[in-house]
Amino acid sequence: MASNDSDPRPVIGLPTYLEHATFGAWSTESALLQSTYVQSVVRSGGIPVLLPPDAARPEVIDRLDGLVLTGGADVDPARYGAAPAPRLGELRPDRDESEFHLFAMARAAGLPVLAICRGLQVVNAAMGGTLFQHLPEVVGHEEHSGGPGSYTVTTVQVDPDSRVSGIVGVEVKANCHHHQAIDRLAEGLVAVGRAADGTIEAAESPTEPFLVGVQWHPESDASDDRLMRALVAAAAHTR
Repeated sequence: MASNDSDPRPVIGLPTYLEHATFGAWSTESALLQSTYVQSVVRSGGIPVLLPPDAARPEVIDRLDGLVLTGGADVDPARYGAAPAPRLGELRPDRDESEFHLFAMARAAGLPVLAICRGLQVVNAAMGGTLFQHLPEVVGHEEHSGGPGSYTVTTVQVDPDSRVSGIVGVEVKANCHHHQAIDRLAEGLVAVGRAADGTIEAAESPTEPFLVGVQWHPESDASDDRLMRALVAAAAHTR
């Protein structure tokens, strides 16, 4: 078991950035992640563990009961066999390297995975799909993007027969902040949630124990932890 026998709460891994940060008397490279992810895991009954980009090792996976692939920068298009487009955003090769390995090891170990925003894009690319590098050029608007440090609310219609629908219902008012999205869906995934413009906003695996990805940010809404609670429950069962 990954967790200590005396503590029944499952351990949930959260990948982070390496960023230069200033706090207190220090200005130094730090492992960072928005605290909303941490708080959501805690509220949902899990133990959050922050994973820096060099943590993609089997002995780390052995200590986890579940994995959340967190949001962040664009996925390198080389990961899905494409050349960079003019509107491609910031890339973080260290996170790509780490999180593609983390995801592969988590699948091999049968760990539950919740993929959020960039995380869903990592899952789709890792399983053989492709991405729109700048979604506004495809849908003709920027309503998925939000402003700097903010979200826009997107209405997502969810397949009533899906796992995601069983967790959050057939319609979600979703907090979105993304300019990329799934183009060709990977084999092994099913699109189960879409925005009105057709953008895939949720996908899941019908064959794996718990592999759920959403393009929105459920961790940003402290009043609704249903997706995180579902991950933590699956992780507790796996444990």
